[in-house]
Amino acid sequence: MILYGRNPVRESLRGKRSVSRVWATGSALATEPWLVEAPSTAEVAGPALEELCGTRDHQGVCAEVGEYPYSDADAFWDADDALVLVLDEIQDVQNLGAVCRVAESAGLAGVVIPRRRAAEVTPAACKASAGAVEHIDIARVRNVADWLGQAKEREAWVYGAATGSGSVPYTDPNYRGRVALVLGSEGRGLRPRVAAACDQLVALPQRGRLDSLNVSTATAALVYGILQSRRQGLDKGP
Repeated sequence: MILYGRNPVRESLRGKRSVSRVWATGSALATEPWLVEAPSTAEVAGPALEELCGTRDHQGVCAEVGEYPYSDADAFWDADDALVLVLDEIQDVQNLGAVCRVAESAGLAGVVIPRRRAAEVTPAACKASAGAVEHIDIARVRNVADWLGQAKEREAWVYGAATGSGSVPYTDPNYRGRVALVLGSEGRGLRPRVAAACDQLVALPQRGRLDSLNVSTATAALVYGILQSRRQGLDKGP
């Protein structure tokens, strides 16, 4: 796999997968001191980099790395207060990357995605995450609804982000203990069986004319809302 961009390459060198070689333009070598310590760094011209990674969006750096090491989703519940993000068939790798950037920044236990019919961790997702995928644990599961059922057996509460009459304001739950936050795909939202697997559906306030937010924006608002709720120790009943 060929990663491209300053942040994805730099974070891959500090992350969990092997980096076999790095290519950089002369200008990148002059302005990015960390490249000097990178393994097997070779100076190449910009057109050669574009040919290597297949895009002009390389920022003067690309690297050959190992396949992405997906994690074990069940291990995410080791902590009693684990907060896990579950993505139900997100299709756009840009959205996947942006969501993973939020998850890593917020210190979540991990991100769960389906094995099929969903975006995977590609170089474009790495670029969109600014290298965050190299640090956040991401797991793939065969069936999201079934896995959420297993999460409940680990005493996790499952909250799905959805608009509509069946949802409550996202500020209503207390989010104590193990929590899975589920977000649906672009346009379609949560699939019916996944929504049915949730203990409660929660919604952000919509005060404008649009009826939804981009999935990464919604993720950021909900995740930091949950963290704020936990920090304040809100007690809203059982």
